[in-house]
Amino acid sequence: MHKLYWLPLILALTACSTLEGIFEDKEDETKEWSAEKLYGEAKDSLKDEYYTKAIEYDEKLLARYPFGPNSQQAQLDLAYAYLKNDESVSAVAACDRFMKLYPDNRHVDYAYYLKGLARFQEGKGLAERFLDMDMSQRDQASALKAFQDFAELTRRFPRSRYTRDAQLRMTYLRNLLAQHEINVAHYYMRRGAYVAAASRARYVVEHYQRAPAMPDALILMAKAYRVLALDDLADDAIRVLEHNYPSHPGIEEVRAVRVAE
Repeated sequence: MHKLYWLPLILALTACSTLEGIFEDKEDETKEWSAEKLYGEAKDSLKDEYYTKAIEYDEKLLARYPFGPNSQQAQLDLAYAYLKNDESVSAVAACDRFMKLYPDNRHVDYAYYLKGLARFQEGKGLAERFLDMDMSQRDQASALKAFQDFAELTRRFPRSRYTRDAQLRMTYLRNLLAQHEINVAHYYMRRGAYVAAASRARYVVEHYQRAPAMPDALILMAKAYRVLALDDLADDAIRVLEHNYPSHPGIEEVRAVRVAE
C-alpha cells in the first residue's frame, strides 16, 4: 500500500528529470571563440556553401565584436549568405545597414549590387523558381525596386566592377516591367476597360521605348483608341508602328479594327 502511494510521486519526478534533459539548452560551442575564430569559421562555411552556418557565425561575430577588424567584411558576407539562403528581406536589411554604417568603405558598391540582387529575388515564389513560370505574370514591385537599386549603383559608381552586370540586369528588368504592363493592358482589353488598357500601353511607349514590348504597346493603343472612337490617336499609334516596325505582322490586324455601329 505504501509502495503504491509513492509510485505516482516517483513517476512524476522521473518525468521531470527526463523533460529537463530533453529541453535543456545545448551548450553554445562558440561561446569561447575569438573574433578571428568566428570570422574564419564563417568564411569557411560560406566557401563550402553552408549558408545557414555562415549566417549563424557572422551574426554572432557582429553581436559580440561589432567594432572588430573583420566586422565590416562580416556584414557584407552576412548579406551574401542571406541572399544565397533565400532570405532576401534580411539581405536587403544587411545591405542597408552596411551602407549606413560604412558609406566610405571601398566595397560599398558591392553592397548596392547585392541589394539589387536581393530585391530581384524578393517575392519570387517557389513555383516560379522551380517550375520556370513567366516572371512578367507576377507582381513587379520587387523588380522595380531592383531596377532602381541597380540604377543607383551605375549612377554612383560608373566604374565599378559590378556596373556592367547591373546594366545588363537593368535591361532585363526593363523588358520584364514593360511586358508586365502589356499583360495588364491585355487584361483590361478583355474586360472592356479600354481607357485603362490604353493608359497602360501608353506608359510602355513613354517609359520603355527600347523594350521588345513596344510594338505590342502601339497595337494595343491603336485598338483601344479605335474602340473609344478616338480615331486621331489611333491613327497616330498606327503611324508610329508602321514607321518603326514596318514588317510587324500586327499592322494589318490593327488597321482592320472597326467600331461596330
